[in-house]
This record gives sequence, structure tokens and C-alpha cells, in this order.
Amino acid sequence: MHKQPLFILCICFILGIIIQEYLSLRPATAYILLLTAIVPLLSYASLSLFWIGLRKYFLGFFFAVLGLLMHAEYSKNAELPENSRKQEVIFKLNKKLNSNEKNRRYEITARPEKGEFRTVLSIPRNLPELDYKHLYKAELYINKVAPPKNDYQFDYSKYLRRNGIYHQSYLPGKMEAADAPELSLSDHIRQKRLEVLQKIDSTSISPKSREFLKGIILADRTEMDRETVADFTNTGLVHILAISGSHIVIIFGIFYFLLVRAFPLGYRRLAIVCSLALIWIFAVFIGYGNSVVRSCIMITAYFVYIILQRKPDLLHSMALAAFIILLADSNQLFDVGFQLSFMAVFGIYWLNQPILKHLPPADNFAKKILFNTFSLSLAAQISTLPAVIYYFHQFSVISIVANLVIIPLAEIIIVFSLLMTVLLGTGIYLNQILFLYDEFIQFILAVIHWFSGFEGLLHTNIPMTLVEVIILCAGIYYLRFLTVRFNIRNLLPLLAVATIYAGVHLGLNYYHERQNEIMIHEHFRERYFSVKRGSEVEFWISMDADLEKVKKYIIDPYLTSRRSAIYRIKTIPAGANSVSYKGITYPLK
Repeated sequence: MHKQPLFILCICFILGIIIQEYLSLRPATAYILLLTAIVPLLSYASLSLFWIGLRKYFLGFFFAVLGLLMHAEYSKNAELPENSRKQEVIFKLNKKLNSNEKNRRYEITARPEKGEFRTVLSIPRNLPELDYKHLYKAELYINKVAPPKNDYQFDYSKYLRRNGIYHQSYLPGKMEAADAPELSLSDHIRQKRLEVLQKIDSTSISPKSREFLKGIILADRTEMDRETVADFTNTGLVHILAISGSHIVIIFGIFYFLLVRAFPLGYRRLAIVCSLALIWIFAVFIGYGNSVVRSCIMITAYFVYIILQRKPDLLHSMALAAFIILLADSNQLFDVGFQLSFMAVFGIYWLNQPILKHLPPADNFAKKILFNTFSLSLAAQISTLPAVIYYFHQFSVISIVANLVIIPLAEIIIVFSLLMTVLLGTGIYLNQILFLYDEFIQFILAVIHWFSGFEGLLHTNIPMTLVEVIILCAGIYYLRFLTVRFNIRNLLPLLAVATIYAGVHLGLNYYHERQNEIMIHEHFRERYFSVKRGSEVEFWISMDADLEKVKKYIIDPYLTSRRSAIYRIKTIPAGANSVSYKGITYPLK
């Protein structure tokens, strides 16, 4: 507590949020606990050595209860409108979401005759795109988001509830648009960002380069094609598309480089302050996502230490960023991006220097860049590996090599992309620059696509439970001590963790191999039948079914959850109403 008080209190705060998530205590109960946590803090008025020794535990308990209370408040169910199949509503755009081949998807605020609510809206691509300067009127099909019928599927309804959304809507016909009577400051900013995105879309560069530019600078990946997303995912390079610490550091460096030369000598601190202000303006402009806010807070805290002539502290900066984000919305703790972002930063703090010590001396600039890139990338990948496998159930060995090749080019990519965004946003550019940027990005994408072609190094459907994640995180904790000094004393804890993990992993595999199961799988309006015998599964799929979607949403998640690797597909007649197995009929309609 004496060395890292803010970090430890942040851990206590997070534990309180996790406890509330699983116990679901009422807000009134949380307030009573808060009162019981405040009383022991009166020990700070005592000079007794006994109470002084307990102060840090009382303070940790208080922050845990505070986190519990905050999450109880943020988890309150909203008042929902009547569930009408079809309603005429007036609505406004909040945010654009990922689109698909048939529809564009948006988050909107709908205003029926009484009240208002947020919903995810799907609109056919042949209708005009929504913007922030208009209000829209249309008849929408509105449905509550139902939880998945199968225990192994992603709970999209829970994900939306964490964002205060309980409905999905569809606009089947026409809509009317009218100018909004007034726009808030946030709407003005969002509209300006949307106009910049539209200017990028109107350029002559290739579609893939356009979508890459929008993603890497303006945090808009809503129209990125599946192949490009798969290439970045399979090579472990998605973090390049997500606006994160590396982006903000590079953009801050550009601002500082320009300002320190624009200001007179001796105004270095003013250049730092102005650069910090500019990255916050940039963060607001692109939508201030978790990773952006976290990076801006950490860089701000770092340079405040510099300005005050104190030694910077990464853990304090990280804890401060987490506190600010979670106080604004405790549900962000369960966002995958939030978790991966902080795990990566902590991994760099915990493992980067020990890894660097095992690399050859960097006696020139090129080696320094190469070795630092390798150590940072390896530290971040090791620390996020348990969470990546837990959420995505895949890992690519080629990602280590791909990061080593692409990351050194990241600074050039980000600087060039930022310059292109500014030029396209202002409308002042030359076609030759567009051509050069397009060729450069096409080359980068081709290299990434080549790396993703090593399918033999991509491991998918890797089973992972939360218990296994915790054990692996303990192993990463002890890994630091072994990398600092390789000896038996430091090796034994790591071997103990590996033994425990192997026991749990093999035990779970053995348990699932002995389970037989007959199951009806539901996905939207479709139903599928499967028979599990030991480690083998047989799926009965209609002849006219989209096998790619069935594999993505049914087969792969089911195999992962049941820790099975062998499966067969048995085709049944199209439109079959039922199947018969061992004399029992199972309905499919």
C-alpha cells in the first residue's frame, strides 16, 4: 500500500464491481454496506498503533464497497417502453455500428408518443445514410433483445444491456428526414467527423485503403470488409486498427515536434501542455473510446509528473485511467477492449525490461528499435494471451513474427494516415499523394494478408474457462521472476502453476469426453439438431442452410464449449419440420 496505493485501491474498487456483478445486491443493501465501510475510516483520527496498522485494510474495504455501490447504480434496469411490434417513432442518430452485406446498423434514440429509449436500428443499404443534423420519422419493427437459447453462445442481449440498450429495430420502408431544431456540441463534433469520413469515401483510392484510413485514424471500422478484418485478427495485428496507446503517443509526438519549434526557446512546458490539449481534442473528435481515453489519461499523468519534476509512475497512471473510466461507467470493466488494453499495458510494465535483458546489447539505433519492438510486442502478447483465448478461442503463432515486421512501420503508417486525414478533411491535396498513400497501404495489407495465409500456425476453437485464465495469469506473474534470474527457486512456482493448469485442463477434457448429449440448437428462427457421443459430435443440417454461418454461430462455439474437436455434418432435406433419432422425433420448426 505504501509503494502503489492508488493501484491497490483500484484493484479493490474493481473487486467490488465484480462482486456486485455476480451477487446483484440491491442499491439499498449497497448503501448500508457503504455506511459500515465509512465507520472504520474514523480510525484515521486515532493515534493508536493498533488502529494505524488496520487503516490500509479499512481503506481497501471502503473502495471495494464503493465499487460495489457504483456498479449497483449503473446496473439498474431502465424503464422500458411497451413492447409493440410496429411503432411510428421520431429518432436521432447516436452512433454508427458495424454494417453487413444487407443492412447498415446504427445506435439511435427513438421517441415514440411517450418517453424515449435507445435501440439498435438496421436499415437497408438502399436507403440514405443517417447523419447527426437531421431528425427522422419512420415506422419501425421493434423487438426486445432476447438472450440466447443456447448456453454456449455469446449473450448479445447482456452486451447491449450494459450499454443501456434493450431493443433491436428494423426499418423496412421509407423514412422522412427534417433538420434538427438544434444540435448539441457533441452532435456538432460527431457530424464534423462524419463529414470527414464521407470525404474519404469520395476519394479515388481503393476501398480497402479507404476503410483502413478511416479505421486507423478516425476509429471507424463499420464498413471494413470481412477479409481484411480476418487478416488482422489471424495475425494478431488488430491493435493497429484500434486507436490505442501507440497511436496517441505518436500523435502526441507529432504535435510536440511542431509546437516546440513554433514556440520561443524556454517554452517547452507550454508545448507539452498544448500537445496534451490537442490529443484530448483528437480523442473527443474520434469518439473517446476506452483505449483512447486510457491512453490520453496515462500520457497526461506521465507529463504532469515531468512538469512537476517528479519521477513518472506507470502503475499510478494506469490506475488513474481505470478509476476515471469506471467511475463514468462501471460496466466498462466487462468490455473486452477495456480488459485487453489494461492487460497489455500491465504486461509491458511487468515483462518488458526482463525480456530486454535477455536480448543482445543494442549498440545502434536500428537494433534499439528492433529489440524494443520485439520486447514490447512479446510482453503485450504474453500478458493478453489468456484473455484473447478466453474470448476469441484462437491464437496464431505467426502473430509474433507479423508484429515484429509491421510494428516498426506503424509510426510511418500512422503519421502518413494522419496527414492524409487532415488533407482530405480540408480538401487540400494532390492526386499524386493519394496514389502514393494507396500504393503504400495496399502493400502493407498485402504483407498482412500473406502472413494470415499460414493457416497451419493458426489454432482455433481452443477451449478456455475462467478458472484456466486465472491460473495462466498467475503463471505470467511468476514468469517475471524467472526472466529476471533463472534459478530453481524462481522456476518452482512456475512449474507448480503449470502442473495445476495441466491438471485442471486435462480434468475438464476428461469430464466432457464422458458426456453424451442430444441437443436442439436455435439461431434466430432456425433450429439445428446434434448428437454428441464422447468427443465426437454429429450435426444434422438442412441442405439449403448457410454452412458458413452455421459453422460460425453454432458448430464452432458448441465444439469449444464442449471441448470437442471431431465433428461430422449429416445433411437433411430442405425445409424438414423434424428429425427422428432412435425412435424419438425432435421438432425443428
